[in-house]
Amino acid sequence: MVFYFYPRCHVPNTEDFMIYMGKDKYENEDLIAHGLPCDLWFHVDDMSSAHVYLRLPDGCDMRDIPAEALEDCAQLVKQNSIQGCKTNNVTIVYTPWSNLKKTAGMEVGQVGFHDQAAVLKVKVDRKNNEIINRLEKTRQERHPDLAADKEVYMSQVRQQRRAEERAARAEQKAAKEDRKKQEDMKSYKHIMKDEFMVSNKELKDKYASVEEMEDDFM
Repeated sequence: MVFYFYPRCHVPNTEDFMIYMGKDKYENEDLIAHGLPCDLWFHVDDMSSAHVYLRLPDGCDMRDIPAEALEDCAQLVKQNSIQGCKTNNVTIVYTPWSNLKKTAGMEVGQVGFHDQAAVLKVKVDRKNNEIINRLEKTRQERHPDLAADKEVYMSQVRQQRRAEERAARAEQKAAKEDRKKQEDMKSYKHIMKDEFMVSNKELKDKYASVEEMEDDFM
């Protein structure tokens, strides 16, 4: 079972800025394995807590997420930590899902990081009941097929990438053809074709005198 919440900046009818978390540490393992590149992971620093994820829209970086989304996620993590819920001045860490590192020797639900520099922190002074109560009113319980959902997402990403590559190649081809056309125009190749060439003999046969030829070209 996965719990889903709507933060204040959620975009209606989309999964942009959707918050979700697992029921227990075993479900956290599935979330770790099947997260998406657009997901941010939140956890209480140095304490046991739920793993909370925030799904970002395309083009949104973790350093410029809305302040209310960051506060909602931080409050939800604190609320779902046995020790953190009772403690003031709790530090919350967050990082892209892709930065999570899972090795064979780790316990269930435990993770590390590939790059510590990609881990940011935010301080939560006290529990905000107003935020928690509002989030709880939006909570939905679902039983998603995380692996299948991820494959659908990655398939769409691959299709979009291929479409962008095709568009880029078409643009490059058009630009190359345009450059060639401009070069041809500058070099006057378009008027130097064989069908436009006339020999001196042909001119003598056609015109009786230079004056007659000049009159024809005037």
